[in-house]
Amino acid sequence: MNQPVVAYGAALTKTKQRDPMKTLIITARTTAKHLLFAVLVSLTTLCLTTVSMSSQSTTRVIFFGDSITELGVNAGGYVTKIKQRLVQEGISSYELVGAGVSGNKVYDLYGRLDEDVLRKNPSVVVIFVGVNDVWHKTLLGTGTDADKFEKFYSAIIKKLQEKSIKVILCTPAVIGERTDASNPQDGDLNHYANIIRRLAKQYSCSLCDFRKAFLEYNFAHNPTNAESGILTNDRVHLNDKGNQLVADMLFPVLFSK
Repeated sequence: MNQPVVAYGAALTKTKQRDPMKTLIITARTTAKHLLFAVLVSLTTLCLTTVSMSSQSTTRVIFFGDSITELGVNAGGYVTKIKQRLVQEGISSYELVGAGVSGNKVYDLYGRLDEDVLRKNPSVVVIFVGVNDVWHKTLLGTGTDADKFEKFYSAIIKKLQEKSIKVILCTPAVIGERTDASNPQDGDLNHYANIIRRLAKQYSCSLCDFRKAFLEYNFAHNPTNAESGILTNDRVHLNDKGNQLVADMLFPVLFSK
């Protein structure tokens, strides 16, 4: 009567035994899965660290203005000239972004500040505006009164500084290059340039005084009292020498240590 029980027990014992090769395969597969997971986690961490370091090491500079800045990103433009000098000097930690729109005045800049500047998270913003605010008064009847110009300009500076963005102000250069004060907008342009100089002091901003520099250059290089052709093509928009002067003035202000 005991023999069938023994046989049953022996059979039961055999069914519980595992093939050692299968056990080895299962163990190897489990180890491989763990290793693959560890590798994926390491790669993900490395990628995130690299992106973070890249983001932290690049300083984004936005040039915010009108058609002078819109043209400044073209071949021979002042933004392009600054980029070329960075390459020549082996400086690769800056990203230069043009945000110029033809015809813009200071209130146009304020209207597109969030979309074209703040959402791009710049470290530095160069504001170069004012020519159209003066010029369009007589040209189109759509200029900007001096008090409104100052209010909008101040509001732009405040919004940028609230985000801890470095702000560089630029005075409008010229509307006509005659040196005898006979350019029709000379008086207004000087007034608006003075507003920007005052704002630079009030808000502790760096200043590129293009108005002063262009007047000095024309006094030295415009003996025939020409209306254009010295630093501009058409009394307003910069020729190659004008773009070079602007680039040369901005470079040390942007990249001085």
